[in-house]
Amino acid sequence: MAGPAPEYTWFFRSEYPMVVRTVYLILGDRGRAEDVAQEAFVQLLTHWRKVSRYERPEAWVRRVAIRLAVRTARRDRLRATLERETPEREERPPPDIDLAAALRQLPLKQRACVLLFYVEDRPIADIAGILGISAGAVKVHLHRARHRLSEMLREEVDADAS
Repeated sequence: MAGPAPEYTWFFRSEYPMVVRTVYLILGDRGRAEDVAQEAFVQLLTHWRKVSRYERPEAWVRRVAIRLAVRTARRDRLRATLERETPEREERPPPDIDLAAALRQLPLKQRACVLLFYVEDRPIADIAGILGISAGAVKVHLHRARHRLSEMLREEVDADAS
């Protein structure tokens, strides 16, 4: 069997690290993030002939990776609940909370929107396309996430950022 097309190999090398970073910030576990990103790129390889013709194949692979990460996070939460191994978390984190820990406490859609907007510097329309939601929904998720993060980090939200 022949290996992947050279275009796929180039695409994988250029996009994989950013996809892993985004998934890591959703899951908080580097190894699991790599597994999820690899699974997304395997799906991309399976559909490469079709997806490579898309205007933005990087959006397709990110959407798949984020959906897989969300599914993984939900499965992990359910498993922890069923096994009753996780201690109850405080409602309010300690004052020395860091940004990554605060991000992990956001709901998954808010976390994905924040990461794509602030970390990957993507426009609202791109985020909407990647996540399969409306631009208005992205704005709502960003607004709520900023306010929640400001509470957790004990900082004021700039009125212009809303």
